[in-house]
Amino acid sequence: MRKPFLCAIAALAATVIAAGAQTAAGGQNYAPPKTPWGQPDLQGIWQVLNTAAASDIEPHTASWGAPAGLGVIVDPANGMIPYQPAAAAKKRENFKNREAADPLGRCFKPGVPRLTYLPFPFQIIQSAQAVTIFYEYIHNYRTIHLNRKTHLANFNDETWVDKAGNFHSDALHVVERYTRTDASTITYEATIEDPKVFTRPWKISTPLVLHREPNFRILEYECQAYAEDAAKESK
Repeated sequence: MRKPFLCAIAALAATVIAAGAQTAAGGQNYAPPKTPWGQPDLQGIWQVLNTAAASDIEPHTASWGAPAGLGVIVDPANGMIPYQPAAAAKKRENFKNREAADPLGRCFKPGVPRLTYLPFPFQIIQSAQAVTIFYEYIHNYRTIHLNRKTHLANFNDETWVDKAGNFHSDALHVVERYTRTDASTITYEATIEDPKVFTRPWKISTPLVLHREPNFRILEYECQAYAEDAAKESK
């Protein structure tokens, strides 16, 4: 049974509202396009560039089904999640049992920030009052209201941060930031804190690339929780 998709957005509204040039690769200033109502335009279909992050957001070697990666954690500088000792032990247990224990294997919603760096595209649509993100991965979508002082933060403890077993509790708080740094790139950042699991807040950063292929669009992706269910439907 699927669990409700519970997430928190605190910084996307601030990013959309804030105008001004951004620093692109090479140190040159980039002035993002604006919507008719004056906000930076993030619209389009985007996808993560670092496909290894979905396997493990920390630096890791390659393993079966998981490409090697340098990680996407930029704070702390060592690229490692600052777990409390008991939480670090739980993470190791999660990793040992990851094939069976990963909530995605049971078709749970991925949660935030994991949904952003799964290897599936998503589409951002803006209005003056809200930003809506439609994801190809099992029909997820989010609406971020720009005219509210507070934002929904109903996290539970039933999602992981990646396939390696990195996890959180129901005390999770995530602040996301989407910054358009050139015509084809958004820099995605998320600051993550959870006083039940981590010793301090930590931050990830990874580029998202704009799909420019002719007629590219969001397609259907359905999840089958059990292989036998998929086999039955294929007959």
